[in-house]
Amino acid sequence: MGHPNLEATNQRLFGTTKNGNKIYLNNISNKNGMELSVCEFGATITSLKIPLNNHEKIDVVLGFDNVTNYEQSFLNNTSPFFGTVVGLNAGRIKNGIVNINGQSIQLETNFGKHHLHGGKINLSNQIWTLIDVTNGENPSLTYEITTPANQENHPGWATVKVTYQLLENNSLKVILTAITTAAYPINLTQHSYFNLNGHQHNMDNLQLKLTAKQYLETDAELIPTGNKLSVTDTPFDYTAFKSCPKSIDTSFVLDQQDAAILYNEDNHLCMRVSTNQPCVHIYIGGKCDDGLIGKEGVSYHRFSGICFETQNFPDATNHPTFPSSILKPNEKYYHETTFQFDNNCNQ
Repeated sequence: MGHPNLEATNQRLFGTTKNGNKIYLNNISNKNGMELSVCEFGATITSLKIPLNNHEKIDVVLGFDNVTNYEQSFLNNTSPFFGTVVGLNAGRIKNGIVNINGQSIQLETNFGKHHLHGGKINLSNQIWTLIDVTNGENPSLTYEITTPANQENHPGWATVKVTYQLLENNSLKVILTAITTAAYPINLTQHSYFNLNGHQHNMDNLQLKLTAKQYLETDAELIPTGNKLSVTDTPFDYTAFKSCPKSIDTSFVLDQQDAAILYNEDNHLCMRVSTNQPCVHIYIGGKCDDGLIGKEGVSYHRFSGICFETQNFPDATNHPTFPSSILKPNEKYYHETTFQFDNNCNQ
């Protein structure tokens, strides 16, 4: 695909899709040496390198070495969605049914009898177009994709953009926007797996803290029931620092924009997550099965990384008490999340 300003960023070929499309990897860095790499397939963050106090850098996100491995994971229906933009609807939708103005629309059911992460054809396994690059202070990459009309029974087309920006305080800012030609639920998220030890290690020494005092109750198939439950006296109480759970797939109700902190006890590196979204879905395990070979030949496992999927509540159109996810033609979806890294964090 290439991009509009070849001199504005470092770029290299990341591989070719099964249909013969060349996919490029683009790189930006801030003045501190923080480096970000993104590919056009899924607008995917493939690498995020953070400078440490000892002048070394660690890559804190999981991923693959080339587009072939990303594409193949979707073809095998085993994708962990490493670093992708997820949508048009992140999370599960019960029975694949969305309700718009009293009308029910049947979406594809790709997770048993339910809809998950946009269906089989989704934002994560399509080719995006790099439309803007900025360098200098607060460099950024902006990608865009337009979904065809009637894809997944979407009543119109939608245009989605994502901007990845590196701020000078060592933050990664992610801005997701969308417009649509017909009223339709839109719920996007960024699906990177983080590990502050580096992507090749486990998370045994990482501590997690969430601002959430409530979480969404789910049924046996992890579909929200509509109830919000207190985290008090439950395994979901992360209002104070605790070791990362070995496995979790839970949506938390946020009390404020400062959503979460991930802290490395050994090197005192921390990541602070803030967002304008009402929910963060915390995910560890699942598709990241033991023996999954990632970039640099690393064998990933279920405790290799943690996702902070900031978003609206999943299955929102089926729960009147949840914030509405319906985007109307005269409106603009706007989602902002910041991942700020601090080398001298004392929690």
